[in-house]
Order: sequence, then structure tokens, then C-alpha cells
Amino acid sequence: MITLHHVAASRSFRTLWLLEELGLPYAVKHYKITDGSLRDPGFLAISPAGRVPALEVDGKVIFESAAITQYLCESRPLSGLAPKQDEAERVDYLQWLSFAETQASIIASLNLQMVFLRPPAEPSVAVLKLEVARLKLTLRPLEELLGQQDWLLASGFSAADTMLGYNLTAVPFFVDLADFPNIRAYVERMQARPAFQRARAQDGAQEFYSKPFYSPEDYA
Repeated sequence: MITLHHVAASRSFRTLWLLEELGLPYAVKHYKITDGSLRDPGFLAISPAGRVPALEVDGKVIFESAAITQYLCESRPLSGLAPKQDEAERVDYLQWLSFAETQASIIASLNLQMVFLRPPAEPSVAVLKLEVARLKLTLRPLEELLGQQDWLLASGFSAADTMLGYNLTAVPFFVDLADFPNIRAYVERMQARPAFQRARAQDGAQEFYSKPFYSPEDYA
């Protein structure tokens, strides 16, 4: 049995969604970021950085969502969710996997400063504005690409979409997507996928965001 170690609405949703796209049987072990369970020695033995996702699969324990994504798709190539080594779109696929982590690191920084930081500590408004600008910069190539095709790869949906698509569920807490109609349409397409909906049903309620939008001006 595959076991996913998971926090609701976190990056481990990427793996949850991918497991559904692959049609694999799995169990979910839920954690919370607020109860100390991610610092439990038993969990740290599975994921040394105390982060999700971690996946028990094929007698292995794998952490880091990009590594899990590559392993699952390459060990189950008939899924067609990742281009093979000799296929033309392989480079594009790998680039989008890495781009997803670049974008996610900016979201994580904004989460840390605007969502998780507690008084008396205060974030720097200048740094927040810089991070929001950096996040918007990552949206521009996506907006252009998604005006030309439905998914990150021209050939169709791939595991790269599970990696980057998750990010776009968090972006609207920091960036108004009114100026990004192609991204909004992309999010609607991914949320309409049956596997995405099944994953959402397994996900659990997010406990990060207490309001719909976070602005640097709130801290001025």
C-alpha cells in the first residue's frame, strides 16, 4: 500500500492529485503544521526536514514533491503523464517541474511573513512588496503560454500541471488574478478534472489563511 504523509492544502496536495491521476490505491496520513506532529521523531525519520509530502511506495520512502512526481511517473510510464527521455517535450517538462518550485518558494516566503509570523515580530513592507512583484513576474510567462495552449505541455496534461497547478490555488491570496485571464481559465480547467476533485475530497480543510487576500499595505 502506498502511504502519503500529508498536510491539507500544502505542497503535498501535488502528490495527492497525482496519485488520483495515476489511479493508484493509497492511504493518507494527515498532519497539521500547528500541533508539532511534523517535528515528531517518527516523522523526521521519514522526512528529515520535517516537511510534506513524504511518500511510502515500492518499499521506499521518498520526500520532496518533485522527486516523488518524477519517481511515480517514471516507474509507471504507461500513465503517459511525463515525456520519456528521448521525447521532444522532456526538457519543457523538466523546466516546468523546477519552475514550480521556484514559484512555490516565493509563495512560501509570503506565507511565512504574512500568514505565520506572529506579533511582536513584524514583516518588512519593502520586502513584502518585492516578493509580491517577484510572484507576479512568475505569472507572466504562464499567462502568455496558456493563451496558446491548454496545459503546460503542448501535447496535453502532464504531471508538470499537478506540480505548478497546486501553486495557483495559493497565488490568489497574494496576487489579484484579474489581469491574468488565461491563468484563471487554466485553474478552472484543472479544477474540473475528476482526479483533482477526488483529491480535494481527500485533502481536508486548509488552516493557513484566515482571510481571502493579504496585501503588503496591511503592514504599512
